[in-house]
Formats: sequence, C-alpha cells, structure tokens
Amino acid sequence: MTVEVLTAGQVMSRVLVAVKAAESPLMAWELMRRAGVHHLPVVDGRRVLGVLTREELAASWSGGPQEQSTRHVRDLLGRDRRPQVHPETSLTAAAGVMLDAGLDAVPVVSGAGLIGLITVRDVLAAVAGRLSPAQQTSEVLTGMFHLEPVLPKRTEPVLPAQSWRQA
Repeated sequence: MTVEVLTAGQVMSRVLVAVKAAESPLMAWELMRRAGVHHLPVVDGRRVLGVLTREELAASWSGGPQEQSTRHVRDLLGRDRRPQVHPETSLTAAAGVMLDAGLDAVPVVSGAGLIGLITVRDVLAAVAGRLSPAQQTSEVLTGMFHLEPVLPKRTEPVLPAQSWRQA
C-alpha cells in the first residue's frame, strides 16, 4: 500500500493514554511517565482540547508537587487553535496539518470523540512501510484516579534556637 492512499485511521496509534482537562500537571506527568508516552491528549468529556507534550509540560513546571497538584492541564494548552483530523483524512493531508501547525502529533476524532493519535513516528513508520496491522477498535485510557502529594507532617513544634554559654 502506498503512502498516498493511506488514511489517518490506518496509521494512527489506537491505544492511548489521555488526561482529563481538570487534572493537575502532576497527574499528567505521572501518566506520561508510567505509560512511557511523549504526547498526552487532553479531553473534556468527548471533546479533545489538545495534545500536551512532555516538553510543554516541563517548560510550564514551576514550584513543587503541592503547587503542581493545584493547577489544571487545560491551562497549559494556551489559546492557540489545536488542529484535529478525522479517520478518513489522507495521511498526506494529516502530515500537512502537522507541518502547518508546527506540531508533532494530532488527535484523530470522530463523532464518538477521540479515537487515535497520529505522531511523527506513525508517519515515518508508514513512509518506511512498517505499519502494524490495524486493530478494529480503539481504546482510550484516561486518568481515573487523582494523585495528591504527600508532605511530611511535623509532630513536634519547632523551638527557637537557644544560646548556650560556657561557665
């Protein structure tokens, strides 16, 4: 099969890890780390708000775990339009969308919402003729738990330093 006839639905990654828009950057980082992914679709119900990259997440990091647990990933996406493609979009058109937007991943959406993600790696695999057989169904996994930082509790009051004099 030549690259010219391939579609986004044939090339996309189908098993995804996504994060809910109201989750924290701390949760997003943990999901990326545990799943070993570099792109994390941000979803609000069935709607895809954008794709968060490890680089964007790292660049926005400020403060410690407590500060990160009180922010939301939706705020890291900015106001820029985040392009999406449909499963029937040709691979060449999807690659053009990625180039025009300066992105290395775009979500693939249908009436049911997020069904896949096309990354530069997927495009390269298709060009190299190394497509894996497409699965019939997509599986999108989202964070179903909430991470809270555990800070040590002080059990003893801190006393002011005392001056000691030698006699």
